[in-house]
Amino acid sequence: MAYTLSSSQADCFTNARRYVFVDIQIDIVHLIDSVKANFEKSSRLALVSTIQFVTSLQTAKQPLLEAGYSVTIPQCLPLSPGEILGCTSPKVEGVDALIYVGDGRFHLESIMISNPLLAAYRYDPYNKSFTREYYDHKVMRKHRKKAVDTARNAVNFGIILGTLGKQGSSTVVKQLQTELEKSGKTYIILLLSEIIPSKLALFDEQVDVWIQVSLTFRF
Repeated sequence: MAYTLSSSQADCFTNARRYVFVDIQIDIVHLIDSVKANFEKSSRLALVSTIQFVTSLQTAKQPLLEAGYSVTIPQCLPLSPGEILGCTSPKVEGVDALIYVGDGRFHLESIMISNPLLAAYRYDPYNKSFTREYYDHKVMRKHRKKAVDTARNAVNFGIILGTLGKQGSSTVVKQLQTELEKSGKTYIILLLSEIIPSKLALFDEQVDVWIQVSLTFRF
């Protein structure tokens, strides 16, 4: 048994949207000096950030090249060069370290998961701190395996389709519907702009496992 979107609900994903790209200016000199203070000139570095700082990566690249560093700004299409998201990041090869320009760890963890053996650093342009960052891949894999094992024995599924910007993918949802129906599972589809555990708890009697096709999660 399946509960699907009505045509009026589905139409909300085809409405026209306009995205405004924001460029936040940072202290490029301090960023460059921080790199020089932490890495030998022979170092091979990859620079990444969120969209609001990607122009700063390009600005910092040339002075670092002139100083003797090997600098790469990787790209994962369709994103801009150097841009990463919590769900999308490139596999980087041929570098010694990764430098993320931005605050927080949400987007940084994406590329750390994609590159488990690569040393990662974070330059926060707001408080001008430069820190070594770590990620416990063993614990992450343990949690993911537990989630997979739980889903393997589940009968009733809930599919969360994100409605904020382009975070949700109706194509992925359709693929999930097909696979669940093949397996004889029941499911509901829930549209949310933000995932809040207290809201999900309202469906505890109907849903054994949630499948998240979205990014935003608030604890």
